[in-house]
Amino acid sequence: MTTLSSTPPSARAPTGLDYRVEAITGHDIDSLWTYHDRGLLDEPLRRLTEAHRTLSDAERGVTFNQTLLQRLASGDLPLDQGLFARIERTVAHLKAAAATRDTRQDHALAVLEALEAAAPTRATRQGADLLAHEFAALLALSQGAKLHQNLQTGRLSVVTASGVRVAHPLYQRLEDALLVARDASHPLHAGQPISLTDIGRITLTGTPRPPAATATPASRAGAWPAAPARSR
Repeated sequence: MTTLSSTPPSARAPTGLDYRVEAITGHDIDSLWTYHDRGLLDEPLRRLTEAHRTLSDAERGVTFNQTLLQRLASGDLPLDQGLFARIERTVAHLKAAAATRDTRQDHALAVLEALEAAAPTRATRQGADLLAHEFAALLALSQGAKLHQNLQTGRLSVVTASGVRVAHPLYQRLEDALLVARDASHPLHAGQPISLTDIGRITLTGTPRPPAATATPASRAGAWPAAPARSR
């Protein structure tokens, strides 16, 4: 499966806004950061990504000092005045890190809420008004995709035929807008095939689907057409 992430997992700390950031951008966090590093984001998404990144850095600072405090208070170190001094310094650093985290979270939340409020109504009877990343996701899904559910975690994921991942919240928006549909007759753990609806096809190409009568069974199944019979 193709991955866009060039950010090692240790470089990113989870935040309380991850799910909403993924939902509004349509990308998982690692891919979003990679797009930012490559200069592929428009101005609103760039601002959101930078705000989220600074928040993640602050969360990492909180986690570091919290982990250090737990180690100092674990009872494994000699109980002396030096230990008490280290605990006091770590508590002070933890308070400062938490204050920084809260400030950065307020800023990231303000940027995020502005994007959420500006998100257009996407579904129409003739097609849909999509943001650029939503149109790109619809194009990727048009090549074939499946919705999977991990048996252990229960997490849902969408993978296209070319190996590109589409964030599940983004897929849900496209499905709610009646642009895509999935074949629920297949079990989720095996993968439910996803296809474009007529509205989705019109949105993508500007033309409706050809009448079903014009498609042969072989072409609908994706098979090669039968060779013509030889004349005797």
